[in-house]
Amino acid sequence: MENKLSILMVAAEAHPLAKVGGLADVLGALPKALCDLGHDVRIAMPYYRSIKERKIGVEKIRGLDKLDVVLGGIKQRATLRRTHLPRSTVSVYLIGNDQLFGREGIYTDPRTGKDFDDNAERFLFFSRAALELVDATGWRPDVIHCHDYQAGFIPVWIRTSLAERGAFRDLGTVFTIHNLAYQGVYPTEVGRKAGLGEDLMRPMGPLEFYGNINMMKAGITFADTITTVSPTYAREIQTAEFGHGLEGVLKSRSSDVIGILNGADYSVWNPAADSLIPCQYTSRDLDGKVKCKQHLIGRLGLAADAGTPLAGIVSRMVDQKGFDIVMESMDAMMGLGLGLVVLGTGDKKYHEALCTYAKRFAGRISVTIGFDEEMAHLIEAGCDMFLMPSKYEPCGLNQMYSMMYGTVPVVRRTGGLADSVRDFDEYGDSTGFVFGEYHARALIATLERAVRAFAKKDQWTNLMLRAMAEDFSWQRSAIAYSEVYAATLTRKRVVSAS
Repeated sequence: MENKLSILMVAAEAHPLAKVGGLADVLGALPKALCDLGHDVRIAMPYYRSIKERKIGVEKIRGLDKLDVVLGGIKQRATLRRTHLPRSTVSVYLIGNDQLFGREGIYTDPRTGKDFDDNAERFLFFSRAALELVDATGWRPDVIHCHDYQAGFIPVWIRTSLAERGAFRDLGTVFTIHNLAYQGVYPTEVGRKAGLGEDLMRPMGPLEFYGNINMMKAGITFADTITTVSPTYAREIQTAEFGHGLEGVLKSRSSDVIGILNGADYSVWNPAADSLIPCQYTSRDLDGKVKCKQHLIGRLGLAADAGTPLAGIVSRMVDQKGFDIVMESMDAMMGLGLGLVVLGTGDKKYHEALCTYAKRFAGRISVTIGFDEEMAHLIEAGCDMFLMPSKYEPCGLNQMYSMMYGTVPVVRRTGGLADSVRDFDEYGDSTGFVFGEYHARALIATLERAVRAFAKKDQWTNLMLRAMAEDFSWQRSAIAYSEVYAATLTRKRVVSAS
């Protein structure tokens, strides 16, 4: 394609270097797809202790192994190293500081499960260091693509205190919202430490949020273009139900808010080449899927057979993911004759409730608390259905993985789930089962439809094959982002603090 661009992506995580959620999956795949289109894409992320301990191939940059970062009038030192995303030419700049990143955990303390008290300082330092990196290396990106609140101050600096510095004068900025619920709300002192003027933090000002400052709001207000991870979510976050207090800010920039559905990394999630499942298979030969189901049943000691509809869940166990209505539905779900396999971690109340149900319905429910990459792949390959009854879901990836594996998704009509799954119609082009009302009765009614369809073998097989034929590869998303970058550079905006 024409208009080859240089793009710096700034984010707190990237798979496989450091991962907490879907943000890491995006940063592990989208840069590669953009490089395949001819762009020069590089990533800046923190050099966490967990990355150091893995002893991956990391190199010094000749003549540039340290950066000076000044915040609140105090000079701090960042170390700088470079590596690459596996099987790619994508450079990853690792910004280190042992005091801030030389600890276990990325956002939360593993010992307490709570956010680190100094997260504002950590990601403020990281974001500023990413800009110093641009100034120091001599490499000039056309666009800086900032991801989530941790990088939210970057567009502010570029449009205010750094606006006249040569390296930043012609830069375009894109800010992507991966999950609006996590906003980075901190005392105004954080803004002062960032060197931002009081006019930006005044009541009703560009950064102010109920007496604090909001790093997500900063990115939304000052970036040239705002994207989020599905078209439906882009519309939803401009409403009171999903806007988390920022719906007014987003509506004021509605013409600059663009939803681009995330892609699926088929180099990792592909039953034809998946080394973590016992039998590979394709849509032309589904025998391997039958064997994967048998393997999963045997491994987990379930009292099920090929004729038992087996549903899977791989998820954070939190309200957002619909676990409240799952718990409310459990008895009725078992009344439908389903088997259920659950993998994940989250709120303790759901850990305890699920383990209680697993004992009560021994042989019919399997629960694994924690995360196991192999088990996640086994569930995708070995189950017949995959449940995602989310209260809200910016994009979701597991419904895409499930379709590739012929595991029919059962989802709520929200965010990226609405954009990627078509509701069952015996005579249509459906790829799953979709319900609208966020209530246990709606989930059960939809599962009843799914169980009835499962009983009709030919009908179910055709549904599986339609799902497997869907293409959610990152190339489509990368083309859309390329268009966003090009448009951003032609209509950069200067934000007034008034």
